[in-house]
Parts: sequence; C-alpha cells; structure tokens
Amino acid sequence: MSKKTTSPFSKEQLMPQAEMLEIKRQKGELLIGIPKESYSQEKRVCLTPDAVSALTAHGHRIVIETGAGLNANFSDNEYSEAGAKISYDINEAFECNIVLKVEPPTQKEIDMMNPQSVLFSALQLKTQSKKYFESLAKKRITAVAFDFIRDDQGAFPVVKSLSEIAGTASILIASEIMSSDNNGFGLLVGNISGVPPTDVVILGAGTVAEFAARSALGLGARVKVFDNSLSKLRNLQRNLGSLIYTSTIQPKTLQKALMRCDIAIGAVRGNTRSPILVSETMVENMKDGAVIVDVSIDRGGCFETSEVTTHKKPTFEKHGVIHYCVPNIPSRYSRTSSLSISNIFTPYLLNIGEEGGFENAVRFDKSLQKGMYFYHGILTNKSVADWFGLPFRDINLLIL
Repeated sequence: MSKKTTSPFSKEQLMPQAEMLEIKRQKGELLIGIPKESYSQEKRVCLTPDAVSALTAHGHRIVIETGAGLNANFSDNEYSEAGAKISYDINEAFECNIVLKVEPPTQKEIDMMNPQSVLFSALQLKTQSKKYFESLAKKRITAVAFDFIRDDQGAFPVVKSLSEIAGTASILIASEIMSSDNNGFGLLVGNISGVPPTDVVILGAGTVAEFAARSALGLGARVKVFDNSLSKLRNLQRNLGSLIYTSTIQPKTLQKALMRCDIAIGAVRGNTRSPILVSETMVENMKDGAVIVDVSIDRGGCFETSEVTTHKKPTFEKHGVIHYCVPNIPSRYSRTSSLSISNIFTPYLLNIGEEGGFENAVRFDKSLQKGMYFYHGILTNKSVADWFGLPFRDINLLIL
C-alpha cells in the first residue's frame, strides 16, 4: 500500500499568480523660481532663455523676477517668449518649490522661501555664518551647493567651468591693465617680430592655471608655471601640448622669475585658504608697471600684498606693481558665465522632472547627493558640520 504524498505548497500557491510589474514613474511638473540676484557685484543668472524654453517644453513652469537676466544681457521679453512667467513680486519667485540662485540667499530671502523648498545655489562656505544654516534648518529646506556637485569622474563641473573662465579672463584682464589707457606701461601681451615677448609667471597648475597658460601662449607670451605637484605640472604640459617652463616652488627660482616677468597670475587654492607664496619683498623686487592678477583672492590670496578689490574699483598699486584682486572674476563676463552655469543646471532639472521630482532623483543621482548639504532641514555635509560644529546625518541613511 503506497503512502500518500503531501505537497509542500497550498492549493492557492499552485494556482497561477498575478505578476507585479514595475509601474513607470510618473513625470513631475517642476515649479522653478529665479529671483534677481541681490548682491551688487553678481551679474549672472542661473538659466538662459534657451534653457527656460527647453524646460517649459517638458511641461515645467518657470517664474523669473523682472530684470533677473538684464546684467547678463537677457531681457524679460526673451524669457517671456521662452515660456517663463515674469513676476514683479520678488516673493513669487522665492515661493516656488525649487529656487535657483547664483549667490547664497540672504537671511531675508530665506524668510521668503516656503518650508520644504529645494534651493540650488553656491554655498561659499568661508563667507557663511552659523545662523545661515540654522535658518535653513528651521524652514526644513533641502539645499544643494552647485560648487559641491561632483560628477562620475570626480570633477566639480561648475567649479571647473568657472575656473576655465577665470583662467582665460586673468590674461585678458592683465592685457587691458598693461595698456597705456589704463596707466600701464603700454605693453602688448604677444610676440611681435623684433620685440621681446611678454613674460608671464603662473602660480599653480590646476584648471585656472591651465587656461591662463593656454591664453598667454595663444597670444605669444613666454610662460613659466610653478607648482609643488609634479603630477599636476606633467598634466598641464600634456593638456597644453607644449613643453613650457615648469618648476617646483623654490624661493630663489621664483624670485628670479618674478623679477623678470610682466604679468604674475595667482592660481593656488589650498585646503582652507591659499598659501602665501610671494612675500612683500618679492613684490618690491618686481618691475615697475608689472601686473599681478590674484585669482586666489577668494581664498585669501597667494601674494602677501593682495587686498580684496571690487569690479567698480578693481586695481590698486603697491611698490610700483599694479594689483587686480577681484574675488568674483567670472561675474565680469556675466553672459558667458550664465551660459556655462545654465548648461550644467538644465540636464539636472530635466532629470529631476523625468524621475518624478527631487526626492526620486536624489535617490539615484550620486552627484546630487554629493552637492546636497541640507535634506529637509537636516545637515548632511560633514565639512560644513566640522567647520561650524553642527550635528549632521549621513545622506544615505535619510533617502532609503
């Protein structure tokens, strides 16, 4: 007599089951506000009319405060024709779900934002106070610093792009200053037949230095680059495709180069502040009429004689040497800078819309996670936390 076998499965389990298919994520409609920059020297805008047109074509709504793009030569009419709403009320731009700014918002501007809003702006950590972060936390703001955003290759796309502009601009600015119209020595940055070429010394071998060297070489100048990283110097020569003069930073060698140069560019960042590589004595021994452009001034400057200047009064003279020490050089070329920032922002915003909103997008986009320093009022960036002595949480524990 055979034994009766029992099945390990119930009758219901053996029946055909309905398969759970993944439901396509619903696209989100973004409401983006772009207020006019309140900082007097800031002339850039986060989105160009072409970028606004691309976003509105995907069903997103854009509110732009009147005059927000004028300093970058984008008119209200251009934005209106691209599909944006032009608002004459600053509160309307700040009350949108997503707020885009170049400069960090002021305390008054944070007060105008709705709770749980998303803020995209620069952070400029060294200029902030503890109160700024406390205000964001109180409003439960999710904040992304575009100068913290890092791509898959480990590069900072916005910082790199603006550094390219600053590097190129540093040579153009020095060239303007050296002309007779600006009380310079009337030297042309170039290589004219029968005339010795201009000598340029660049401190640093990063992105700013590379584009400064590229511009100077393109004009025919003799370029010398100093940096203590041999790998950076090798990369610089490889990227330029030219075996220019390079050296580690040795005081005697650097002093000789500075004594002969017509232009000196400071392009060294440092971890917390730029190291002072050129002493006041070295500056005293430079040529009368030589020009210093200290691009590192936003981190304290790498020339001992450097002092912060403004776009309205950009230069001063010390020991016969003309100093240009404006912290925000890209803002001088506001339209180019705006185009550059807009080209980086637009794909992020389109992706956020495709993913159904910021919450969904940030779960999968590592670059957004790296740029975010507040998530619903919770500090998520360790550098900020250490700098101000504030508690923070790992973002990966918050977005599960």
